[in-house]
Amino acid sequence: MLEDTAVVMVHYRDQAATFACLDSLRSREKKVNFKIYVVNNGHEDLSSAQSHFPKIKILASGKNLGFAQGSNLGIKEALKEGGKNIILLNGDTLAGSNLIFRLVDFSLKNKEAGLVSPKIYFAPGFEYHRQKYTEKEEGKVIWYAGGLLDWRNVYASHRGVDEVDKGQYNQVCQTDFATGCCMLITPQAIRKTGILDSRYFLYYEDVDYSIRVQKSGLKTFYCPQAFLWHKNALSSEGVGSEIHLYYQTRNRLYLGFKYASARARKSLFWQSLSMLKETGVRRRAVIDYYLRRMDKGSL
Repeated sequence: MLEDTAVVMVHYRDQAATFACLDSLRSREKKVNFKIYVVNNGHEDLSSAQSHFPKIKILASGKNLGFAQGSNLGIKEALKEGGKNIILLNGDTLAGSNLIFRLVDFSLKNKEAGLVSPKIYFAPGFEYHRQKYTEKEEGKVIWYAGGLLDWRNVYASHRGVDEVDKGQYNQVCQTDFATGCCMLITPQAIRKTGILDSRYFLYYEDVDYSIRVQKSGLKTFYCPQAFLWHKNALSSEGVGSEIHLYYQTRNRLYLGFKYASARARKSLFWQSLSMLKETGVRRRAVIDYYLRRMDKGSL
């Protein structure tokens, strides 16, 4: 099963970041062979990536499919070629030591696992509040140590975010959701749940998928023995950008009305009406949700 592992990366715009991610895998993964499927959502020439990693396949999407549909394209190709363990990995990350082996090894030892995500740090310089941290703390600031779902307010958040790692999240545990930044999908999860909901396009597709996997009877785990660094929101122009606000707003509505309680949905509805009074991108996101302009939407 270790040899049947496929890594799916969705590339968009930043060739240097994608190549740096490939380099990190090549130099730090020593215990397992795997094939990489890079879905090219942009227009850059990625043919030279072949020299960065011997087992790599470039899939040209022809247009920007977004993260969800782009990932699905890579997943389908990997499955067609015999892949069993599928690992979604953002191209704006840098892998830690034996990241792939640690994730697959954990999943093989935990038969109830459907999804597994590692500990994720902010890449140095990409922290939300970088002025807070000393030079020694850079690279040790947590971005994800498990996912938390607040169904009363319909918010998804990361456990441990902005905290300096001092070992406080070193225990394996079940988690509300795995993150698409780095997510191992086991063969049984694929069989029972299928693939991502492409209507999200970007953001919340990982939360939705985690919920569906758990409803199928499998578990979602946080595995801190595996780790990496994330150049947060690099492909979406940064936290607070129009891209970020639009998809976060629209897809939160989609997720909430799909899964939340009647009381939470009522609250969400009134919140959406208040956003209709605004003039910015959140208003457009709400309109698009109610008009069912999903996938890329109107942005």
